[in-house]
Amino acid sequence: MKRILSIDGGGIRGIIPGMILVALEERIQRATNNPNAHLTDYFDFFAGTSTGGILLSILLCPDDHEPNKQKYAAKQALDIYLKHGVEIFTASPWRRFLNKFGLLSELYDNTVLEKVLLSYFGDKKLSELLRPCIITAYNIELRKNHLFRQQKAISHGESRDFYIRDVCRATSAAPTYFSVAEIFSLAKTRYPLVDGGVFAHNPSLSALLEVIKNYNTYKIDDIWVLSLGTGLSKISYNYEDFKKKKAISIGPALVDIMSSSSAESTDYFLKQLFHSVKKSGNYIRIEPSNLSSIDPSMDAASTHNIQKIVSLGDKLVSENEELLDQIVAGLIEDKPDKKDESVWNFLKR
Repeated sequence: MKRILSIDGGGIRGIIPGMILVALEERIQRATNNPNAHLTDYFDFFAGTSTGGILLSILLCPDDHEPNKQKYAAKQALDIYLKHGVEIFTASPWRRFLNKFGLLSELYDNTVLEKVLLSYFGDKKLSELLRPCIITAYNIELRKNHLFRQQKAISHGESRDFYIRDVCRATSAAPTYFSVAEIFSLAKTRYPLVDGGVFAHNPSLSALLEVIKNYNTYKIDDIWVLSLGTGLSKISYNYEDFKKKKAISIGPALVDIMSSSSAESTDYFLKQLFHSVKKSGNYIRIEPSNLSSIDPSMDAASTHNIQKIVSLGDKLVSENEELLDQIVAGLIEDKPDKKDESVWNFLKR
């Protein structure tokens, strides 16, 4: 069984899948009686968009002194939101004023996010991540999807390799919230990129295609996907309000609509796909069904709302106790028999 872990975008709501990751890792440690066990040892492939791309990058980041070992535990990945969420999503009154009148294309100062990412990753590279993965972005000049592939960074060298901090900056460059990320490969090729959520808010389908392509099989019934969402916003937008507002002021609403519809579509396609091969249990989607207890805006990072998101995440964990235990049992049972038959086996250092 080839196992995929996929994490959606969603800004500060990344706390929700972050808490699921912590719950899974703690269960694995208890079940194996190994306090040093990591969740990432039990999956073959990883995919992330935006906040999900940041989470998985932290999980797969190598240790400074032992590059084959993991630097951060799942709890430390979650901490990027609990400790830095308010800081990342704070805009001065002056920036809010200018943004309101269309004098700024983005609300938040990206240098704050970049400073936080630098503190986590330093100069570590995409090729150094510990497991095969993809992180999504979109090239606004070439008008095409861009997938940061860990395996391609290894096989193609500097022309396809990037600093992890730049990858995370690009995948989280949500339009109207952060400026376009102008980043460079290690070979100095320029890439103007925005948030991968514009085409793959839920990157599970992209991950499935990558695994099918790179393993010696075209059978999806041998693939198992755990997809962690941040919850779908169900805010209703009034037609008359949209007509009256300036384009700059409805930008966040359009991002919200686009992200939710993208995630819903991917979820539907994957459910139908696995159902068609009578393997519905091979696609598991965990996300809150109701965001009414929180401010669902991706930048709603006030201390009070973060506390409410944590409460919602805790509720989601409690509601899925039995499912999480089943997932961990399956992961542990499957691990001893794993054999890497993918093209990535030949890229290992």
